[in-house]
Amino acid sequence: MNKQVHVKKDDTVIVISGDDKGKKGKVLEVSPKEGKVIVQGINIVTKHAKPRRQGEQGGIVKVEGAMYADKVQLYCAKCDKGVRAKAKILDDGKKVRVCAKCGEIL
Repeated sequence: MNKQVHVKKDDTVIVISGDDKGKKGKVLEVSPKEGKVIVQGINIVTKHAKPRRQGEQGGIVKVEGAMYADKVQLYCAKCDKGVRAKAKILDDGKKVRVCAKCGEIL
């Protein structure tokens, strides 16, 4: 299995399938080994938390759950939709990802 994911931490992505289809969010965490990502405000699950320290509150908490990276696509603000990315080398030798449609730096 390929251990690479097309998105990185702090990227803005849009969900392309599932219950949260069409929602945008920022990538909080990437797990290339599992091929999953955690996106802010997407795939909210309820979790039963046990109080760990004395005086700490337990109960049911809502947290973002992991989802497969192939369910998200990089978001281009100029195109206002999910796009594929391609690599481009700038004049100063720096390698960046750009929108395959419009050429905007992602």
